[in-house]
Amino acid sequence: MAALRLQRLACVLRLTSNCGDALTFRLCSSTSAELVQTERRGSVFLICINRPERRNAVSNETGRELKKAFHAFQDDVNARVGVLYGADGVFCAGYDLKELSKGAEFTDPDVGQKESLVPYAPMGPSKMMFTKPVIAAINGYAVAGGMELAMMCDLRVADRSTTFGIFCRRFGVPLVDGGTVRLPALIGLSRALDLILTGRPISATEAESYGLVNRVVPDGTALDHAIEMARQISEFPQECMLADRRSAYHSTYDSPTMSEAFQYEHENGKPIIFGESVFGARRFAVDKVGKSGSFNEFKPEESS
Repeated sequence: MAALRLQRLACVLRLTSNCGDALTFRLCSSTSAELVQTERRGSVFLICINRPERRNAVSNETGRELKKAFHAFQDDVNARVGVLYGADGVFCAGYDLKELSKGAEFTDPDVGQKESLVPYAPMGPSKMMFTKPVIAAINGYAVAGGMELAMMCDLRVADRSTTFGIFCRRFGVPLVDGGTVRLPALIGLSRALDLILTGRPISATEAESYGLVNRVVPDGTALDHAIEMARQISEFPQECMLADRRSAYHSTYDSPTMSEAFQYEHENGKPIIFGESVFGARRFAVDKVGKSGSFNEFKPEESS
């Protein structure tokens, strides 16, 4: 434990020493025992689950710190895309069953117990409605509640050797962090029930074939690829991108009918047309930007 505390202290010192960097602003306020670390690189906001001694399993306290970190991301006007990852080669092994075995209560200390029973999620931010994209950079294990955190994100980039699965099936721990809502929406009910009912492990390659993972990359590179993807997304016209994102989520989870979804899409996108759309069209027509399907003008500049 002493070695772990020294390791975390060293990490804090590394983060602090970089504060004020012109290209990279790091959030230097420490969290409880540094269970969660945050860093902003330009427009990309990094959130790290930092419990490697427990394979980044989320305790009650870690869940609260994760929620605070995502609120910080939401409130940071200079952060356009978030990236969630786990320390030391593991994304997240789910909720900490050692803590659960002691009868830990899933309550939010900031609200009354009755009010907290439904909205509060043991994994922390899993029931938040983000207004900006979040990408999960996944390696090692993303299982049980860890898989729910991955599904909470808009996109998932995984190392080839990553293992996914509803491992909590073995211990009678239900999915209460959005897993039964998001998984069928992402991969269809039949495949979702296969994973939910059996709890079986699947590889990153199988997860990609289902649509659960968006990119499978060489081992050890998921975080780099996720950051690069985040930087690319942050270069696009933001109002349009965010409007399309809202419409996609609305049609998937909230719209009662297809006709209502079409109407929402129209009303949501209409204000963008005479702003970003006209400007973008002029760039294409006059400045020849993006000709022949090129994305070169939208690639982020290399940071020094």
